[in-house]
Amino acid sequence: MAAVDDLQFEEFGDGATLLAANPDATTINIEDPSVSFGHQPRPPGSVGREEDEELLGNNDSDETELLAGQKRSSPFWTFEYYQTFFDVDTCQVFDRIKGSLLPVPGKNFVRLYIRSNPDLYGPFWICATLVFAIAISGNLSNFLIHLGEKTYHYVPEFQKVSIAATVIYAYAWLVPLALWGFLLWRNSKVMSMVSYSFLEIVCVYGYSLFIYIPTAVLWIIPQRVVRWVLVMIALGVSGSVLAMTFWPAVREDNRRVALATIVTIVLLHVLLSVGCLAYFFDAPEMDHLPAAITTPNQTVTAAKSS
Repeated sequence: MAAVDDLQFEEFGDGATLLAANPDATTINIEDPSVSFGHQPRPPGSVGREEDEELLGNNDSDETELLAGQKRSSPFWTFEYYQTFFDVDTCQVFDRIKGSLLPVPGKNFVRLYIRSNPDLYGPFWICATLVFAIAISGNLSNFLIHLGEKTYHYVPEFQKVSIAATVIYAYAWLVPLALWGFLLWRNSKVMSMVSYSFLEIVCVYGYSLFIYIPTAVLWIIPQRVVRWVLVMIALGVSGSVLAMTFWPAVREDNRRVALATIVTIVLLHVLLSVGCLAYFFDAPEMDHLPAAITTPNQTVTAAKSS
């Protein structure tokens, strides 16, 4: 029964005996660390499929998500949802500030600095610092202009803080909101347009205002020519950041619509800059009453006697 004998287990001898019987046999030492069993030959058609799964994230997606530390987004009414908007380190904020001060033609500010991790930390504190810089510098400028006048009595103008806060934060939030809505509307008509999220647009506007912080401090110099030169420099830098960032988002649109959008963005930025300079620093000062205030009757009597 040869067929039955072929089904029986057969004990093999040691390696030395087998090599002596068949010296041409190939041997592998499983204790050899150089031998790797992780990569086994696959059929030719399965290689492309595996690469596609890795690119799409379908290959062990649960394990990849766990190892990457990714978590599901929290509901918008929880604190954890808004905490993600402030999850940024000092190096990222510094790089974004540096990018807003040194715009490079041909490089998109959103794709280069913002898109990886858009934040509200930088825009919030930049706007807050700018508010106090404008208000304090405006008071100091008013004090230095009238310094030495005997009839001048300095009174702090605390309303400048509230006015500056209203103007700066309204500009940093309402203008991006309007621009975001406009881009969504145009994107529904021109599908090839580049789309930005509302958070990315807020980041661009917030970081573009950083240059006005040192500019507002230098506005203390009581020279109108120097102030206007400074505001033109700040306008050139921050306006170029806005124009170069949003031009790729509208250039596929109708030519007139694209140019009108960029011109509107720049004009609103010019209006903010010139308005802050004119109101807080170059506004005509009211005549301050002297220390000895005279009544109308005394003024009329003095005029008759003269």
